[in-house]
Amino acid sequence: MNTKRFFTVCLFAFCTLSLAAAQKHNTLTKKEKAAGWQLLFDGKNMDGWRQCNKTEMAKNWIIDDEAMKVQQGEVAGRGSGGDILFGTKKFGNFILSLEWKIAAGGNSGIFYGIVEYPGKPIYIAAPEVQVLDNWNAGDNKLANHLAGSLYDMMPALPSNAKPAGEWNTIVITVDNGKVTHVQNGVLVCKYELWSPQWDELLKKSKFKDWPEFVKGIAKEGFIGLQDHGYDCWFRNIKIKEL
Repeated sequence: MNTKRFFTVCLFAFCTLSLAAAQKHNTLTKKEKAAGWQLLFDGKNMDGWRQCNKTEMAKNWIIDDEAMKVQQGEVAGRGSGGDILFGTKKFGNFILSLEWKIAAGGNSGIFYGIVEYPGKPIYIAAPEVQVLDNWNAGDNKLANHLAGSLYDMMPALPSNAKPAGEWNTIVITVDNGKVTHVQNGVLVCKYELWSPQWDELLKKSKFKDWPEFVKGIAKEGFIGLQDHGYDCWFRNIKIKEL
């Protein structure tokens, strides 16, 4: 990612936070439309979304509080297989911006570069940007498992997520393999796919022996959201291709 584009991304993340209170949720401004942003959720329906490896939307997702909400299953922490993806298009280079909030003790995730493998979970070959209640979740013992992290590979630093029940903003940029996570207006992760750095991160992670993951992250894939068995909300989901 060149310097000019990097600062453009950071400026967008700052403006996203500044305008959030004034702009209606799940809409695009005229300026965003002119710049090529695409809205992935309009707050009214889940058109374009479906369950991973299925043709229909997962039944445990509803629209609540102007957001897409995955509902907790019968047992907290045990998902119902309701991982979902935006299935109308695959994305390669992009800026993805969205807001999330999580219930107390909750855990979820945001995925990009998803490749569907029949019978396999959404995370089998896709990077995950962690969504977590950093204070109360059981999976909060490792720094690279906290909110905003590249899950199990690189921690979000600083750790700046807001508590359960409060909205967080995350902006994920993928630009020819160069990736940044900007959480609540702060750059918290920076790494490069298909690089020696990535190979080292992979060797130290839980994914090191996963054949689909070791094969390599796809050059383009679907955007997805995780059902981890906890209540979690997502809104203002929009993307701009680079």
